[in-house]
Amino acid sequence: MDYEALFGQAVDKLRAEKRYRVFTELARNCGSFPVADNYSGIGPAKITIWCSNDYLGMGQHPAVIEALQQGAAQFGAGAGGTRNISGNSHAVVELEAELADLHGKEAALAFMSGYIANQTSLSTLAKLLPGCIILSDADNHNSMIEGIRQSGCERLIFRHNDVAHLEELLKGLPAERPKLVAFESVYSMDGDIAPIHAICDVADKYGAMTYLDEVHAVGLYGSHGGGIADRDNAMQRLHIIQGTLGKAFGVVGGYIAGSKAMIDAVRSYAPAFIFSTAMPPAIAAAAAASVRHLKTSQAERTRHQERAATLRRMLLNAGLPVLVNQSHIVPVMVGDPALCKAASDMLLADHGIYIQPINYPTVPRGTERLRITPTPVHTDAMMQDLVAALLDVWQRLGLSRKAA
Repeated sequence: MDYEALFGQAVDKLRAEKRYRVFTELARNCGSFPVADNYSGIGPAKITIWCSNDYLGMGQHPAVIEALQQGAAQFGAGAGGTRNISGNSHAVVELEAELADLHGKEAALAFMSGYIANQTSLSTLAKLLPGCIILSDADNHNSMIEGIRQSGCERLIFRHNDVAHLEELLKGLPAERPKLVAFESVYSMDGDIAPIHAICDVADKYGAMTYLDEVHAVGLYGSHGGGIADRDNAMQRLHIIQGTLGKAFGVVGGYIAGSKAMIDAVRSYAPAFIFSTAMPPAIAAAAAASVRHLKTSQAERTRHQERAATLRRMLLNAGLPVLVNQSHIVPVMVGDPALCKAASDMLLADHGIYIQPINYPTVPRGTERLRITPTPVHTDAMMQDLVAALLDVWQRLGLSRKAA
């Protein structure tokens, strides 16, 4: 058996379908983001990043850096093992208290990534509810889909953000069976926003629990940065809120927040939590500093919304095919995987602009795009350069000006 040939064939298939992912080697330098050093050998040595999920630039905030440095000096670099065996780090416990407070919940539980938080929590919670049926939005993230699949529970898919379809499905289920409705607040590719109150109304009517992924909203929306549910005064209506520390908070990690009983159940039954090395205390300290800052500071959120609105307006005025939404995500539609990759390559090589192509399976075939995420530190001059670069690439590739 030629195992290496089989691996090569699998990769060649991705290349043939124009879905092979090329990682661009960059170095983010603290204080200069979104400008970074390009080590890929393609394009200028200095490039501007336009697709980072460090939405507010908190990864270089002085308070976050100081907390990380002090945490490493005080606690060391690593966690030493699992929380059960090596001890429950005081810094992680403090972070979880901050997160519970952020969402107005009794407790929270930290994981090493948002993906693991979703995958582990959904699979564990559903297994603990005898006969549970999970109702999942059609556009849910892969981490949620995997968690639901691994639960082994019956699952039903409701059309994206379609509350009437959700109610139709719930209405047909036995009243005595546990039900869990899983959805997101901001959907990361189209940037559209869920009708949280309407979903909660239907879930309450049929006795279903609600699980909300706020990964692309925490830190960015609401009076305290608690996400869309915070903005819409809906946090107390949700049973479980999941979020990340690796996007708007600028560090790394994921979490869930909810009742003490629910959090204790996941902590006690989830293998990926029980058997995984804990979050390093220094990382927890940095994340807690970021959460604390964004609970009280509106400056970053206000600037971020203004920057996103300004760029969207500039792109639309230039006649580029922007998928319009009410969030901070600015998708520019291409509609072809090869052309999307070509556009990304040309932006980097000829203009020093870094935007990764978004192709299938991240988005449906025919909706390939450049997903742009402006931050508070992107300037007007950077935006003007981006618009000019996109116009040049669109002309040279003969790309459509109509949004899909």
